[in-house]
Amino acid sequence: MTAQEICIIGGGLAGCEAAWQAAKRGCRVSLYEMKPQRFSPAHHSPQLAELVCSNSLRSADSSSAVGILKKEMHRLESLIMDAALHTRVPAGKALAVDRERFAELITRMIEEHPLITIFREEAKEIPPSSDTKHDIPVIIATGPLTSQVLVAQIAELAGSENLAFYDAIAPIVSADSLNYDSIYRASRYDDGPGDYLNCPLNREQYEAFIAVLKKAEKVVLRSFEGHKYFEGCLPIEVMLERGDDTPRFGPMKPVGLPDPHTGHVPYAVVQLRQENSEGTSYNMVGFQTKLTYPEQRRVFSMIPGLENVEFLRMGSIHRNTFVCAPEVLTSFLQFRSRKNVFLAGQLTGVEGYVESSAMGLLAGINAARTAQGGNPVIPPPDTAHGALITHLTNAAAKHFQPSNINFGLFPALTKKIPKKLRGKYRAEKARESLEQWIKDEELLPDN
Repeated sequence: MTAQEICIIGGGLAGCEAAWQAAKRGCRVSLYEMKPQRFSPAHHSPQLAELVCSNSLRSADSSSAVGILKKEMHRLESLIMDAALHTRVPAGKALAVDRERFAELITRMIEEHPLITIFREEAKEIPPSSDTKHDIPVIIATGPLTSQVLVAQIAELAGSENLAFYDAIAPIVSADSLNYDSIYRASRYDDGPGDYLNCPLNREQYEAFIAVLKKAEKVVLRSFEGHKYFEGCLPIEVMLERGDDTPRFGPMKPVGLPDPHTGHVPYAVVQLRQENSEGTSYNMVGFQTKLTYPEQRRVFSMIPGLENVEFLRMGSIHRNTFVCAPEVLTSFLQFRSRKNVFLAGQLTGVEGYVESSAMGLLAGINAARTAQGGNPVIPPPDTAHGALITHLTNAAAKHFQPSNINFGLFPALTKKIPKKLRGKYRAEKARESLEQWIKDEELLPDN
């Protein structure tokens, strides 16, 4: 029997996950990726599944919302989750990866799959529909930096203008350029040495730092670009505009991080998270920024421990494009106006590596089922996957904004559960529902 065909545009996390899921179900996949012929402003590596912002996939706690989502993906045999577990680096209670090894592993797995063919060229159009033959399913997974040519086609297909805002990327610094006389190792509330490096600031240092940060030169956005940011990824200087203490209650929160040098909790703390397996580079946690490069060097060197820091990657901003999902997408991630075209990743209106990959997973499953003449599926609403689909398709279109997975997207609890037990309760309910869904829909083909 000849394998059914699927076309996927975009070789990021969502595109690779979609390709993997479709190929696992016996579909022949054509995956289009424009790198290395062309790079977006935020991409630098020719590898597939390049991580351009943090190297963290967030909490590894199985009773957190994102932890439940990761568990579900792993159960559904996710390529992204498997690669993350094989390339993880120490990050306390978070799942972080060595980004180079992570991308290399995924690239190799995709390249070696006999049913996946990679075309290293830019797809400049969505394959047109045909009246003479059955249209093959198409998955668009071009991410937040989709080219203007494709954005225009997506907007036309969606029947509404695309929406855009900006994400900001945190700097990465060299480990051997840090001043360890000032820095101490600790994870929040942990008794042991911890996985994070902490740069403590007293009140005088903090006030001097924010005074300079307020006046630092920023990258000027062009008049037509707008200034709409995702709340979960605010630039540190934008956060400061909301009040002098806002960073101190956000990424610079010192609570649970006593300084062993003084025995006291600092006034503020800048945390550094290990970026690679060798521990030679660290990410400035929560320090997404749109400061100019010279200003980043000047301002961030005021942080104790970073006086002579070497930046391996400067912070920067990039455009994020997404559709108004409640208006244009079905619960199967299809366009309402053209059912053979699926959307995956951040374009759908989710935020975060894990969420984007999860939408690729669902799009891959549904595109494969459609290609083979079956029915697409919707995950149960009390699973993390189902909660995201509910957000994308049932939210009020007028106020729709991208979102990470969180318990606010899950159905309301039908019984009273103590607050500290709610995460565990939701995790167990999600697991039960997922297992039943897998069984009912026969979602895991024999390998």
